[in-house]
Amino acid sequence: MNLTKKKWKDFFIGGKEGVFIITSTSSGIDKNKLNMEGSDPLIPYITRSEIENGINLFISNNQNKKYLCDEGNVITIGLDTQTVFYQPYKFFTGQNIQVLRHPKLNSNISLFLIPLLKIQMKKFNWGGNGATLGRLVKTKMMLPVDDKSNPDWAFMDAYIKEKYQNKKIEYQNYAYNIIKKIKYKEILSLEDKKWKAFMLHTICNIESGRDIYENERLEGNIPYITSTSVNNGIKYYVSNKNETIESNAISVNRNGSVGYAFFHKYKALYSNDCRKLKLKSNKNEYVALFLTNQIMQQKVKYNYGYKMGTGRLKKQYIMLPINDNKDPDYEYMEQYIKNLIYKKYKEYLKN
Repeated sequence: MNLTKKKWKDFFIGGKEGVFIITSTSSGIDKNKLNMEGSDPLIPYITRSEIENGINLFISNNQNKKYLCDEGNVITIGLDTQTVFYQPYKFFTGQNIQVLRHPKLNSNISLFLIPLLKIQMKKFNWGGNGATLGRLVKTKMMLPVDDKSNPDWAFMDAYIKEKYQNKKIEYQNYAYNIIKKIKYKEILSLEDKKWKAFMLHTICNIESGRDIYENERLEGNIPYITSTSVNNGIKYYVSNKNETIESNAISVNRNGSVGYAFFHKYKALYSNDCRKLKLKSNKNEYVALFLTNQIMQQKVKYNYGYKMGTGRLKKQYIMLPINDNKDPDYEYMEQYIKNLIYKKYKEYLKN
């Protein structure tokens, strides 16, 4: 399935000559008008968010009758944010969501189309130049075509199926190799283990990050860690370099999504909205993953007005399992995480 050998043609996204039937959402309910009561809150409430497939929460079907539920197997586009997602099931939405429909659409074809749609969404932006119905109808996108110069839906479907199969084999090989390296050992449960509180500065070296401002950022392959709560803290990929670049470090958000912590096995750069933590001893990824989770347990006490800065981080206590000398039991932490990974990969490989 070679994209470069395939013939392509431009098509209007919508309108009389367009590929899709485009309509505004049938609901468009403001969040404060949602009925949060009722049983079985299983219907997605889609907003213009760029994460979680646009799903903000799940609600019941018991909404005001003037708000109709949209049927699934469609693509949604958020006005202003230009977010594009496939919705397999029926859903309600917030304001300003456009819905794209086509009888040939399915999950595979949607995954092929979404990156192509996102390319066109780059011309729109927040503040009066969003992806309105009128603008979408006038926008063109490139699609592979069949011998009759029509969109080749069968090719799109087969292309994604092939990608899935290749990725599945790649993942299976990766999982098998990980399992070979990790030995499962029976250990005490967390409940049966003795614990003790430790100040973070006794366990980790804590350093500030350094901001790379928008006009300084150069596109590249190095993860740039900010204060986001998603994507393992990665907001951008850059080619910049500074003194913060390091691998096998834990980032802790001092600003934004305060208190979120992530482990970075790879080399990364760290913004000043987070702090970089390096283990003083037992520097391996399994212990770091255990510590990352324990640091995250403290985020409830912080917020945008009470930041998790260097001074507070140094004095922050976290609970850790201990050995007979009442020191952090790093061997236990390492084996605990190894056991989790081993069991999870075994579980995934059964499917």
